[in-house]
Amino acid sequence: MPAIFGDTKASIYDPLRDADHQPPTLLDLDYSVKDKSTTNQDLLASNLKVMYRQMISNGKNPTLFFGSAYKAGDDPDPGAGSIENIPHGNIHLWCGDKTQPNFENMGNFYSAGRDPIFFAHHSNPVRVKVKDCLETTKLGYVYQKVDIPWLKTKPTPRKSKTKKVAKLFQLGGGGVGAAQAAESTGSTTGSVTFPIVLDKVISTLVSRPKQSKRSKDEKEDEEEVLVIEGIQFQRDEAVKFDVYINDEDDSPSGPDKTEFAGSFVNAPHKHNHNKKMNTTLRLGITDLLEDLDAEDDESVVVTLVPKYGKGVATIGGIKIQFVS
Repeated sequence: MPAIFGDTKASIYDPLRDADHQPPTLLDLDYSVKDKSTTNQDLLASNLKVMYRQMISNGKNPTLFFGSAYKAGDDPDPGAGSIENIPHGNIHLWCGDKTQPNFENMGNFYSAGRDPIFFAHHSNPVRVKVKDCLETTKLGYVYQKVDIPWLKTKPTPRKSKTKKVAKLFQLGGGGVGAAQAAESTGSTTGSVTFPIVLDKVISTLVSRPKQSKRSKDEKEDEEEVLVIEGIQFQRDEAVKFDVYINDEDDSPSGPDKTEFAGSFVNAPHKHNHNKKMNTTLRLGITDLLEDLDAEDDESVVVTLVPKYGKGVATIGGIKIQFVS
Protein backbone atom coordinates (compact mmCIF):
# COMPACT_ATOMS: atom_id res chain seq x y z
CA MET A 1 0.00 0.00 0.00
CA PRO A 2 1.54 3.36 -1.00
CA ALA A 3 2.64 5.45 1.97
CA ILE A 4 0.36 8.36 1.06
CA PHE A 5 -2.67 6.23 1.96
CA GLY A 6 -1.34 5.74 5.49
CA ASP A 7 -1.42 9.41 6.47
CA THR A 8 -4.25 9.58 9.02
CA LYS A 9 -4.68 13.32 8.41
CA ALA A 10 -5.08 12.98 4.65
CA SER A 11 -8.44 12.95 2.89
CA ILE A 12 -7.51 9.67 1.20
CA TYR A 13 -7.12 7.86 4.52
CA ASP A 14 -9.74 5.27 5.49
CA PRO A 15 -9.78 3.82 9.03
CA LEU A 16 -11.54 0.68 7.76
CA ARG A 17 -8.46 -0.98 6.34
CA ASP A 18 -6.63 -4.04 7.60
CA ALA A 19 -4.44 -2.89 10.49
CA ASP A 20 -1.83 -5.52 9.58
CA HIS A 21 -1.51 -4.23 6.02
CA GLN A 22 -0.61 -0.61 6.60
CA PRO A 23 2.39 0.91 4.80
CA PRO A 24 5.08 -0.26 4.26
CA THR A 25 3.64 -3.81 4.34
CA LEU A 26 4.22 -5.62 1.05
CA LEU A 27 1.07 -6.64 -0.81
CA ASP A 28 0.36 -10.36 -1.31
CA LEU A 29 -1.17 -10.95 -4.75
CA ASP A 30 -2.02 -14.53 -3.75
CA TYR A 31 -3.72 -13.43 -0.51
CA SER A 32 -6.01 -16.05 1.05
CA VAL A 33 -7.30 -14.06 4.07
CA LYS A 34 -4.39 -15.35 6.18
CA ASP A 35 -0.97 -13.69 5.98
CA LYS A 36 1.94 -15.90 4.94
CA SER A 37 5.03 -16.47 7.05
CA THR A 38 7.57 -15.51 4.44
CA THR A 39 10.23 -12.94 3.69
CA ASN A 40 9.57 -9.85 1.60
CA GLN A 41 12.04 -11.17 -0.95
CA ASP A 42 10.12 -14.43 -1.38
CA LEU A 43 6.78 -12.61 -1.42
CA LEU A 44 8.03 -10.23 -4.09
CA ALA A 45 9.21 -13.17 -6.21
CA SER A 46 5.81 -14.82 -5.82
CA ASN A 47 3.99 -11.60 -6.76
CA LEU A 48 6.02 -11.24 -9.95
CA LYS A 49 5.17 -14.79 -11.02
CA VAL A 50 1.49 -14.21 -10.27
CA MET A 51 1.60 -11.23 -12.62
CA TYR A 52 3.35 -13.24 -15.33
CA ARG A 53 0.73 -15.99 -15.11
CA GLN A 54 -2.26 -13.65 -15.12
CA MET A 55 -0.97 -11.28 -17.81
CA ILE A 56 0.87 -13.72 -20.09
CA SER A 57 0.02 -17.41 -19.63
CA ASN A 58 -3.63 -16.86 -18.67
CA GLY A 59 -4.22 -13.91 -20.98
CA LYS A 60 -3.43 -15.29 -24.43
CA ASN A 61 -6.67 -14.19 -26.10
CA PRO A 62 -9.47 -11.64 -25.49
CA THR A 63 -11.77 -14.15 -23.78
CA LEU A 64 -9.12 -15.19 -21.27
CA PHE A 65 -7.85 -11.66 -20.62
CA PHE A 66 -11.05 -9.59 -20.68
CA GLY A 67 -13.55 -12.30 -19.77
CA SER A 68 -16.41 -13.93 -21.63
CA ALA A 69 -18.70 -11.92 -23.87
CA TYR A 70 -21.64 -10.38 -22.02
CA LYS A 71 -24.52 -9.21 -24.20
CA ALA A 72 -28.04 -7.96 -23.57
CA GLY A 73 -30.25 -10.84 -22.52
CA ASP A 74 -27.36 -13.05 -21.36
CA ASP A 75 -27.25 -14.56 -17.91
CA PRO A 76 -24.99 -12.50 -15.63
CA ASP A 77 -21.45 -13.51 -14.69
CA PRO A 78 -20.41 -15.55 -17.75
CA GLY A 79 -16.82 -15.63 -16.49
CA ALA A 80 -14.28 -12.96 -15.55
CA GLY A 81 -10.96 -12.32 -17.25
CA SER A 82 -7.60 -13.28 -15.82
CA ILE A 83 -6.74 -10.14 -13.84
CA GLU A 84 -10.33 -9.73 -12.63
CA ASN A 85 -9.88 -12.82 -10.45
CA ILE A 86 -6.27 -12.23 -9.45
CA PRO A 87 -4.93 -9.77 -8.50
CA HIS A 88 -8.13 -7.69 -8.55
CA GLY A 89 -10.23 -9.72 -6.11
CA ASN A 90 -7.35 -10.51 -3.77
CA ILE A 91 -6.39 -6.86 -3.38
CA HIS A 92 -9.94 -5.96 -2.38
CA LEU A 93 -9.80 -8.49 0.45
CA TRP A 94 -6.21 -7.64 1.41
CA CYS A 95 -7.14 -3.98 1.93
CA GLY A 96 -10.47 -4.54 3.70
CA ASP A 97 -10.71 -4.58 7.49
CA LYS A 98 -11.02 -8.23 8.52
CA THR A 99 -12.41 -7.19 11.92
CA GLN A 100 -15.53 -5.86 10.20
CA PRO A 101 -18.46 -8.22 9.58
CA ASN A 102 -18.19 -7.93 5.78
CA PHE A 103 -14.53 -6.92 5.27
CA GLU A 104 -15.54 -3.27 4.91
CA ASN A 105 -14.64 -1.11 3.22
CA MET A 106 -12.53 -2.44 0.34
CA GLY A 107 -13.28 -6.09 1.06
CA ASN A 108 -16.93 -5.86 0.01
CA PHE A 109 -18.20 -4.44 -3.26
CA TYR A 110 -21.09 -2.58 -1.66
CA SER A 111 -18.68 -0.49 0.44
CA ALA A 112 -15.43 -0.57 -1.57
CA GLY A 113 -16.01 2.85 -3.15
CA ARG A 114 -16.02 4.47 0.29
CA ASP A 115 -12.27 3.93 0.48
CA PRO A 116 -10.33 6.34 -1.78
CA ILE A 117 -7.79 3.60 -2.51
CA PHE A 118 -10.55 1.89 -4.51
CA PHE A 119 -10.07 4.39 -7.33
CA ALA A 120 -6.31 3.95 -7.43
CA HIS A 121 -6.80 0.18 -7.42
CA HIS A 122 -9.25 0.21 -10.32
CA SER A 123 -7.34 2.73 -12.40
CA ASN A 124 -4.46 0.27 -12.80
CA PRO A 125 -6.42 -2.53 -14.57
CA VAL A 126 -8.00 0.18 -16.72
CA ARG A 127 -4.53 1.47 -17.59
CA VAL A 128 -3.39 -2.02 -18.55
CA LYS A 129 -6.41 -2.66 -20.76
CA VAL A 130 -6.51 0.79 -22.36
CA LYS A 131 -2.79 0.82 -23.10
CA ASP A 132 -3.05 -2.52 -24.91
CA CYS A 133 -6.16 -1.61 -26.90
CA LEU A 134 -5.89 2.07 -27.81
CA GLU A 135 -3.32 4.47 -29.20
CA THR A 136 -3.44 6.88 -26.28
CA THR A 137 -1.33 9.52 -28.04
CA LYS A 138 -4.35 10.15 -30.27
CA LEU A 139 -6.32 10.83 -27.10
CA GLY A 140 -3.78 13.41 -26.03
CA TYR A 141 -1.81 11.59 -23.36
CA VAL A 142 0.79 8.88 -22.78
CA TYR A 143 1.50 6.60 -19.86
CA GLN A 144 4.77 6.87 -18.02
CA LYS A 145 7.29 4.30 -19.17
CA VAL A 146 8.36 2.06 -16.30
CA ASP A 147 10.21 -1.22 -15.97
CA ILE A 148 8.01 -4.33 -16.03
CA PRO A 149 10.01 -6.97 -14.14
CA TRP A 150 7.27 -9.62 -14.21
CA LEU A 151 7.69 -10.05 -17.97
CA LYS A 152 10.73 -12.22 -17.23
CA THR A 153 9.46 -14.14 -14.20
CA LYS A 154 7.83 -17.23 -15.64
CA PRO A 155 6.88 -19.86 -13.02
CA THR A 156 9.06 -22.97 -12.98
CA PRO A 157 8.07 -26.66 -12.64
CA ARG A 158 8.56 -28.35 -9.29
CA LYS A 159 8.61 -31.92 -10.54
CA SER A 160 10.76 -33.98 -12.86
CA LYS A 161 9.49 -34.03 -16.42
CA THR A 162 10.06 -37.78 -16.52
CA LYS A 163 7.10 -38.42 -14.21
CA LYS A 164 3.74 -38.79 -15.90
CA VAL A 165 1.41 -37.75 -13.11
CA ALA A 166 -1.83 -38.55 -14.93
CA LYS A 167 -0.61 -42.10 -15.60
CA LEU A 168 0.35 -42.58 -11.94
CA PHE A 169 -3.06 -41.27 -10.95
CA GLN A 170 -4.80 -43.83 -13.16
CA LEU A 171 -2.71 -46.61 -11.64
CA GLY A 172 -3.71 -45.60 -8.13
CA GLY A 173 -0.56 -43.68 -7.26
CA GLY A 174 -2.51 -40.59 -6.29
CA GLY A 175 -0.34 -37.94 -7.81
CA VAL A 176 -1.92 -35.17 -5.81
CA GLY A 177 0.13 -35.10 -2.64
CA ALA A 178 0.77 -31.39 -2.80
CA ALA A 179 -2.84 -30.43 -2.84
CA GLN A 180 -3.78 -33.05 -0.26
CA ALA A 181 -1.18 -31.68 2.11
CA ALA A 182 -2.74 -28.25 1.81
CA GLU A 183 -5.75 -29.39 3.81
CA SER A 184 -5.94 -31.51 6.95
CA THR A 185 -9.62 -32.42 6.63
CA GLY A 186 -9.28 -35.05 3.93
CA SER A 187 -9.63 -35.03 0.18
CA THR A 188 -11.47 -36.66 -2.68
CA THR A 189 -9.45 -38.31 -5.44
CA GLY A 190 -10.20 -40.49 -8.42
CA SER A 191 -13.58 -40.42 -10.11
CA VAL A 192 -15.53 -37.31 -9.07
CA THR A 193 -19.26 -37.00 -9.70
CA PHE A 194 -20.31 -33.47 -10.56
CA PRO A 195 -21.83 -31.26 -9.33
CA ILE A 196 -19.84 -31.44 -6.10
CA VAL A 197 -19.63 -29.17 -3.05
CA LEU A 198 -16.10 -27.85 -2.66
CA ASP A 199 -15.77 -28.52 1.07
CA LYS A 200 -12.40 -30.26 0.77
CA VAL A 201 -9.64 -30.87 -1.74
CA ILE A 202 -10.83 -32.71 -4.85
CA SER A 203 -8.72 -34.26 -7.60
CA THR A 204 -9.96 -35.74 -10.82
CA LEU A 205 -8.67 -36.92 -14.16
CA VAL A 206 -9.68 -34.66 -17.07
CA SER A 207 -9.40 -35.84 -20.68
CA ARG A 208 -7.76 -33.65 -23.31
CA PRO A 209 -9.40 -33.23 -26.75
CA LYS A 210 -6.03 -33.31 -28.52
CA GLN A 211 -3.04 -35.34 -27.35
CA SER A 212 -0.08 -34.28 -29.43
CA LYS A 213 2.60 -31.65 -29.41
CA ARG A 214 1.46 -28.67 -31.44
CA SER A 215 3.54 -26.29 -33.50
CA LYS A 216 4.13 -22.70 -32.42
CA ASP A 217 1.65 -21.47 -35.04
CA GLU A 218 -1.00 -23.93 -33.86
CA LYS A 219 -0.56 -22.74 -30.29
CA GLU A 220 -0.92 -19.14 -31.37
CA ASP A 221 -4.10 -20.00 -33.28
CA GLU A 222 -5.71 -21.95 -30.44
CA GLU A 223 -5.14 -21.82 -26.69
CA GLU A 224 -5.78 -24.94 -24.64
CA VAL A 225 -8.09 -23.88 -21.84
CA LEU A 226 -9.12 -25.54 -18.60
CA VAL A 227 -12.79 -24.76 -17.99
CA ILE A 228 -14.28 -25.06 -14.50
CA GLU A 229 -17.98 -24.45 -14.99
CA GLY A 230 -21.11 -24.19 -12.91
CA ILE A 231 -19.36 -22.45 -10.00
CA GLN A 232 -22.29 -21.54 -7.77
CA PHE A 233 -22.43 -19.70 -4.43
CA GLN A 234 -24.20 -16.83 -2.71
CA ARG A 235 -22.88 -13.48 -3.91
CA ASP A 236 -22.27 -12.19 -0.39
CA GLU A 237 -19.74 -14.96 0.35
CA ALA A 238 -15.98 -14.58 0.06
CA VAL A 239 -14.66 -17.51 -1.98
CA LYS A 240 -11.21 -18.55 -3.16
CA PHE A 241 -9.97 -21.86 -4.48
CA ASP A 242 -6.66 -22.72 -6.12
CA VAL A 243 -6.26 -24.92 -9.18
CA TYR A 244 -3.35 -27.30 -9.73
CA ILE A 245 -2.49 -29.47 -12.71
CA ASN A 246 -0.33 -32.58 -12.30
CA ASP A 247 0.95 -31.50 -8.90
CA GLU A 248 2.24 -34.54 -7.04
CA ASP A 249 4.75 -33.64 -4.37
CA ASP A 250 4.35 -34.05 -0.60
CA SER A 251 3.98 -30.37 0.27
CA PRO A 252 1.75 -27.75 -1.33
CA SER A 253 3.17 -25.77 -4.20
CA GLY A 254 2.22 -22.18 -4.79
CA PRO A 255 1.95 -19.47 -7.43
CA ASP A 256 5.69 -19.56 -8.12
CA LYS A 257 5.39 -23.07 -9.59
CA THR A 258 4.16 -24.11 -13.02
CA GLU A 259 1.76 -26.72 -11.63
CA PHE A 260 -0.26 -23.93 -10.03
CA ALA A 261 -2.69 -23.11 -12.85
CA GLY A 262 -4.50 -20.21 -11.18
CA SER A 263 -7.25 -19.30 -8.74
CA PHE A 264 -10.88 -18.34 -8.55
CA VAL A 265 -11.63 -15.39 -6.27
CA ASN A 266 -14.90 -13.74 -5.31
CA ALA A 267 -14.87 -10.60 -3.21
CA PRO A 268 -18.30 -10.59 -1.54
CA HIS A 269 -21.15 -8.30 -2.53
CA LYS A 270 -23.38 -7.78 0.48
CA HIS A 271 -26.74 -6.86 -0.98
CA ASN A 272 -30.41 -7.66 -0.69
CA HIS A 273 -30.61 -9.53 -3.99
CA ASN A 274 -30.20 -12.90 -2.27
CA LYS A 275 -29.19 -14.46 -5.58
CA LYS A 276 -26.65 -17.12 -6.33
CA MET A 277 -23.76 -16.48 -8.67
CA ASN A 278 -23.33 -19.06 -11.41
CA THR A 279 -20.09 -18.51 -13.26
CA THR A 280 -17.13 -20.12 -15.02
CA LEU A 281 -13.36 -20.02 -14.54
CA ARG A 282 -11.17 -20.34 -17.64
CA LEU A 283 -7.42 -20.85 -17.36
CA GLY A 284 -4.99 -20.96 -20.27
CA ILE A 285 -2.80 -24.06 -19.92
CA THR A 286 -0.82 -24.24 -23.16
CA ASP A 287 2.39 -22.94 -21.57
CA LEU A 288 1.82 -25.02 -18.45
CA LEU A 289 1.51 -28.30 -20.35
CA GLU A 290 4.55 -27.49 -22.45
CA ASP A 291 6.66 -26.74 -19.37
CA LEU A 292 5.47 -29.95 -17.67
CA ASP A 293 6.17 -32.01 -20.80
CA ALA A 294 2.53 -33.13 -20.80
CA GLU A 295 1.52 -32.02 -24.29
CA ASP A 296 1.10 -35.59 -25.55
CA ASP A 297 -0.74 -36.89 -22.46
CA GLU A 298 -4.29 -38.13 -22.91
CA SER A 299 -5.42 -36.52 -19.67
CA VAL A 300 -4.26 -34.40 -16.74
CA VAL A 301 -4.92 -34.48 -13.02
CA VAL A 302 -6.81 -31.36 -11.93
CA THR A 303 -6.91 -30.53 -8.22
CA LEU A 304 -9.07 -27.87 -6.57
CA VAL A 305 -8.03 -26.62 -3.14
CA PRO A 306 -10.52 -24.41 -1.23
CA LYS A 307 -8.64 -21.60 0.52
CA TYR A 308 -11.59 -19.76 2.06
CA GLY A 309 -15.33 -20.15 1.78
CA LYS A 310 -14.92 -23.90 2.24
CA GLY A 311 -18.22 -25.68 1.58
CA VAL A 312 -19.76 -22.52 0.13
CA ALA A 313 -19.22 -23.18 -3.58
CA THR A 314 -20.51 -25.97 -5.80
CA ILE A 315 -18.56 -27.04 -8.89
CA GLY A 316 -20.64 -28.14 -11.87
CA GLY A 317 -17.91 -29.73 -13.96
CA ILE A 318 -14.38 -29.56 -15.37
CA LYS A 319 -13.33 -29.92 -18.99
CA ILE A 320 -10.64 -28.86 -21.46
CA GLN A 321 -11.34 -27.10 -24.73
CA PHE A 322 -9.45 -25.18 -27.39
CA VAL A 323 -10.24 -21.49 -27.87
CA SER A 324 -9.11 -19.41 -30.83
